[in-house]
Amino acid sequence: MIMVEQSQVWIGSQDSIIYIINTHSMSCNKQLNDHRSDVTDIIVEKKNGIPSEAYSSSLDGTVIAWNISTLKVNSVFQLPCQNLTSIKLHNDQLWCCTGSCILVVSTHEFQLQMKIEHHLKDVCSYFLCFQLFPERDEVWASYSGSSDLYVWNTKDFSSTPQKIHLQDCSEITCMIRVKNQVWVGSSGRSQGKSKGKIYVVSAEKKTVEKELVGHGDTVKALCSAEDRYVLSGSGKEEGKIAIWKAE
Repeated sequence: MIMVEQSQVWIGSQDSIIYIINTHSMSCNKQLNDHRSDVTDIIVEKKNGIPSEAYSSSLDGTVIAWNISTLKVNSVFQLPCQNLTSIKLHNDQLWCCTGSCILVVSTHEFQLQMKIEHHLKDVCSYFLCFQLFPERDEVWASYSGSSDLYVWNTKDFSSTPQKIHLQDCSEITCMIRVKNQVWVGSSGRSQGKSKGKIYVVSAEKKTVEKELVGHGDTVKALCSAEDRYVLSGSGKEEGKIAIWKAE
């Protein structure tokens, strides 16, 4: 779900449809029906601070570029692999996270430019989420079922990624970038009990600065509010939202 412009919120659905909510009338009277699989992510490209184009991805590896004004399809690209779970945009490049790899394609011609391979021996694990630090030439990623973060140098993907271990973490579930930190949501243990835990990791030092325990269930989602506050939401056993001050 994303606010594409002041009057539109786009919502991706498992039924392959993108629903458009008018924020003034609070009604849904438009739909985008070009995907053929679960819509997994939507991002917006801005030029001079003005939304110009939207990109949506679906589980079958399809990426669609949309004209926000006309709601028409500008272009469609099919990745060479499926299980596409998230996309990010930087410098006219789309970074696409699939189960087995992270692909980098140009937005102009949708040509494949780079590829980060799954490097773990556990064939059952898959890429779960990632964050870009372009000014540091780094991409951070985590795998399903893992308690480690992996950091690649974007200028040399052939080198072994740096590993950051999260103590008492059972599994990483989500992460976001906040200023020069990475906030990592997880399920973990505190005082012998299963808890939702947030790790605040320094992007510069690659070390855990803080461990925040405020949830009784797995942290499922993280959201940054103007880099001043971080909101965290937990699983159905607790179903609460916590607000943290970013420092």
